Amino acid sequence: MPTPRKAIISLEDTPFYHCVSRCVRKAFLCGVDHYTGQSYEHRRDWVESRLLELAAVFAIDICAYAVMSNHLHLVLRIDDELVRSWSDIDVVTQWQKLFKGDSLNYSFMKGGFLESYQQIIINKRIKEYRLRLMDISWFMRALNEPIARKANAEDKCKGRFWEGRFKSQALLDDAAVLACMAYVDLNPIRAKIAKTPATSDFTSIQKRIQAAMKGEQPSSLLSFVGIDRKDMPKGLVFTAKDYLQLVDDTSRILRSDKRGVISQRSQNLLGRLNIPQENWLKLSSEFGLLFKGPAGKIQELAAYCEHLQRKRRQGAANCHRWLDSA
Repeated sequence: MPTPRKAIISLEDTPFYHCVSRCVRKAFLCGVDHYTGQSYEHRRDWVESRLLELAAVFAIDICAYAVMSNHLHLVLRIDDELVRSWSDIDVVTQWQKLFKGDSLNYSFMKGGFLESYQQIIINKRIKEYRLRLMDISWFMRALNEPIARKANAEDKCKGRFWEGRFKSQALLDDAAVLACMAYVDLNPIRAKIAKTPATSDFTSIQKRIQAAMKGEQPSSLLSFVGIDRKDMPKGLVFTAKDYLQLVDDTSRILRSDKRGVISQRSQNLLGRLNIPQENWLKLSSEFGLLFKGPAGKIQELAAYCEHLQRKRRQGAANCHRWLDSA
């Protein structure tokens, strides 16, 4: 029996989660079907556009993403502090950006008079909306359902387009977050559909590189803020330069036609996170195979399992070997 989503999400331990959605019936999300010659490349834009639209509505940040031929990778961060800071009107307004409301919602947003029973109803809705706007399951539902409807209409068929459940796994520390982000960003390189991160279309790494060339960071993605976080309330605890350099170094090693090496800058970053270079190459190329459940150092994994009242520490051996071995 599949593990309930509430038994996977533990904000007490981490706000970071890796999610994967896959197509069914040998359907192509994007790419070209080599059997029929049919191209579905335009669907990549559907997914990316919808994904970035949702990031502006939900209290969920996008750390990394990659749109592949028949599946989608995401690294997400739940921002529970943001959703709690929203006023009741903010919550309803955010919800209405995606989902159609009734006259009661619109009346509340305009500050109209509500009867006591109406106020009870709207208070209940606001509580529900607030939870949903920080819920990964609702985020993935809002992403996948419109894409499935458009794809089925284009394919002139009915039925499931995505697998019934998307995969999600907790990323319990900075090392796991870094490794998973790089694993996601390097997907096109490993699949040999792109030669460099800069030419990896419809990925977060391409968007970050394009912004970095202008001396910026993309507003639609969670920012890098460095180790000291520079007094910012949230962000990735690496610098943009360090991360981009590390991904570029790793991509060169993965390519058979390049003699790649890990630069000193990248070695320094891995050293701060106690990740040996040989471990890093394994993590960045096989993260999805190594960890079927939560990923992080043993101490973090033990706390996570305790908080969720799990008797078995799934994946403890690989967590110890690849993330806790230094």
